[in-house]
Amino acid sequence: MKFLFGVEALCLACFVLLSQVSAKNSEDIRCKCICPPYRDVEGQIYKQNVSLKDCTCLHVVVPMPVDGKDVEAYCLRCECKYEERSSGTIKVTIIIYLSILGLLLLYMVYLTLLEPMLKRRLFGHSQLIQNDDDVDQQPFANAHNVLSRSHSRPNMLNKVEHAQQRWRRQVQEQRKSVFDRHVVLS
Repeated sequence: MKFLFGVEALCLACFVLLSQVSAKNSEDIRCKCICPPYRDVEGQIYKQNVSLKDCTCLHVVVPMPVDGKDVEAYCLRCECKYEERSSGTIKVTIIIYLSILGLLLLYMVYLTLLEPMLKRRLFGHSQLIQNDDDVDQQPFANAHNVLSRSHSRPNMLNKVEHAQQRWRRQVQEQRKSVFDRHVVLS
């Protein structure tokens, strides 16, 4: 339920941002003129929000640092470039990135906090306290009791736990075959 609410909120946010993308933002287009030093005037960079046809030194360099006849010579030395970007695409990309990062963070919290509590409730506190020697000797001593109880209340978590127990038994059998009997299973 919470997951569906989160997906709906994400879709709504993307829709709102995409609807705002259709109108060009004034910061999405600009003309950038790089003017090197000229006589006693230092070099400067000028930026102005103008259209492509107005991307010239005469429209962008305001106030003009030189007077009269030097304006043309000064403007010939300037290099003006028209730049365009899509801030809407940038916003949507950042939202998707942050959403994925948030989902991964929630999954990490689940793995570190909730999963041990669920296992403790499912397997009982005594099995989690066993030391490594006991685990090597009897790794699934309590598994049969837990699985028999889990059949009384079938749900997805119990099915996953049952599959994990089968997989663990198979891995344990393979370890015995390889390390104890020196037989490779094919």
